[in-house]
Amino acid sequence: MRNVMRGRVRGAALGAVAAVLVTGVASGCSSKAGSDEKAVGPAGRQDTKKEESNTHDKAADGPAAAGSVGAPGSACPMPVTFSLAADWKPERVESDKDSEFAAILEQGPVTLVCEIDAKPAGHIGFIRVWVGAGAGDDTRKALQAFVADGAKERTDEVYKETEAGKFAATEVTYINKNEFLDDPKKERAFAVATPQGLVVVDLGGFDSQEHEQMLPAYELAKRTLRAS
Repeated sequence: MRNVMRGRVRGAALGAVAAVLVTGVASGCSSKAGSDEKAVGPAGRQDTKKEESNTHDKAADGPAAAGSVGAPGSACPMPVTFSLAADWKPERVESDKDSEFAAILEQGPVTLVCEIDAKPAGHIGFIRVWVGAGAGDDTRKALQAFVADGAKERTDEVYKETEAGKFAATEVTYINKNEFLDDPKKERAFAVATPQGLVVVDLGGFDSQEHEQMLPAYELAKRTLRAS
């Protein structure tokens, strides 16, 4: 019963952050009418296709790194470091084990140590980093416990062995059907074992659409992961 209540409190607390941020994000776009366009010849069309191809290639490579987090002296000193996408803002999370709210920052065998906010980049969500357990712990079992504690109701839960930077990693994708959510949403996380303990990195968005839009930043973090 205690674990169920703790999960509900954590879900409400972390979920409330994303809900509040909804009102703070807005975007707009504009386009010129077709009358402003000029006819181009074959050479012009070829140059346009080349530019489109280059743009597609850059998008396929993911976002360019705009700083990093994790090293001593950074916003969030951690057992691992990784690159940040532009405008994602990291903030260290400190927990007092004697506090009545300490359990909110714990999920499975790990404790939240860093939140990387996507709001300045125009999205509603976070990349969160959790640290704990022993260095030799099984990443799959730890990740299963992490997911079970964070999403009591879930579907399409799939685990796979992969790589995160130079680390062997276990990654999970699933649909969170948490009672605090209006609609089920996509979730994913990966776990690695470091000499300083097990690390879980997860991507949490306001909804599945935000999740998809933030995936490039998550993939950048996974691809560039290194030991601190």
